[in-house]
Amino acid sequence: MRLVNAALPAAVQEPPGEDLALFDIAIDGTRIASVQPAGGSPIGARDCKAGIVVPAFVDMHTHLDKGHIWPRTPNPDGTIAGALGAVRTDRSTHWSGADVARRMEFALRTAYAHGTAAIRTHIDSSPPQDDISWPVFAEAKERWRDRMTLQASSLMAIEDVPDDPTALFDKVTGHGGIVGAALHPSPVTQRKVEALLAEAEDRGLDIDFHVDETLDPSSNCLAMVARAVTALPFAGTATCGHCCSLMTMDEAEADRTLDAVAEARLAVVSLPMCNLYLQDRHAGRTPRIRGGTLVHEMRVRGTSVAFASDNTRDPFYAYGDLDMMEVWREATRILHLDHPVGDWPRAVSATPAAIMGLADRDRLAPGAPADLVLFSARSWTELLARPQTDRVVVRGGTVINARPPDYRELD
Repeated sequence: MRLVNAALPAAVQEPPGEDLALFDIAIDGTRIASVQPAGGSPIGARDCKAGIVVPAFVDMHTHLDKGHIWPRTPNPDGTIAGALGAVRTDRSTHWSGADVARRMEFALRTAYAHGTAAIRTHIDSSPPQDDISWPVFAEAKERWRDRMTLQASSLMAIEDVPDDPTALFDKVTGHGGIVGAALHPSPVTQRKVEALLAEAEDRGLDIDFHVDETLDPSSNCLAMVARAVTALPFAGTATCGHCCSLMTMDEAEADRTLDAVAEARLAVVSLPMCNLYLQDRHAGRTPRIRGGTLVHEMRVRGTSVAFASDNTRDPFYAYGDLDMMEVWREATRILHLDHPVGDWPRAVSATPAAIMGLADRDRLAPGAPADLVLFSARSWTELLARPQTDRVVVRGGTVINARPPDYRELD
């Protein structure tokens, strides 16, 4: 395959150059062979006609085990408390291996059709669900290994993490996963976080936490994680998702926390669509605060920031389609990732790939995988104005014909 007149964001060029400059891309087998300034003959090539081309998406914070349960168990009031209760009920009633596998497969087919090449999912891991969902994930990982890179992290409330996490690590790593937990202020949070970090460090593993998914400014588990990582010290990548309380925190406290995050080299993943849906929700009252976290202040400090889908059609988020183009578009609107666009395009591909330890997905350059998404849009305003349902997905140097599956398959 050969692409001509492809507009590349400066953020994915090597070296970075003029934004949306035109290039010709030659593909040899499953890898990019060359990227040259445009000027080649369109004969025998796919002419992109100045359409934007980006690397395949990387969605590093999802919940494939929860997806698509909304039709049978909706959130009664749209709040986090309502979501937790609804999921608890649905899980105890329906989450057999066959049920989780069916919904997980539907979700993966959807993400693949939209142009995603790698996903990290959080797996609800409190017993007895752990013995059901982890084997399902391991089977999906193997089944999809030629089409999608899959990673998984365990998820449970920090209070439910065993004092001795050895058995938890054994089970999760036995299925190729890493360990994580949902953090909020409690008497046991710091002690258990330190135990998880120490065990992960001993095993040479990364770790992935849900942190401060609240607008309560007194909730600052993020600073606690940063201090613990620095004190250990922790050599792996510690990822913190959500970090919403920073949006309401006193400026001085937020600045101190952001400095500590940078010093600890934490990675942060923001989930703006789900947090916009859940946060500041009160019946009969218009929300005042956006979902998200202080991504611009993090980027200035050199912190790695990614954006991801989070939940999909479950009690935590009634919408979503594991479409990283939608995540990118909405994150730009919610958190002002424009004027200039700068290197924010990396936050849906190269940055999460680096956090997940995926090689070669950080650029469009010779030797990189020929996994691309082609748009007819020629400018940022064209790209971000529409859902881009006419995108072309290239995987392994070949245009795929996959389409998102019909919801009727889940009836």
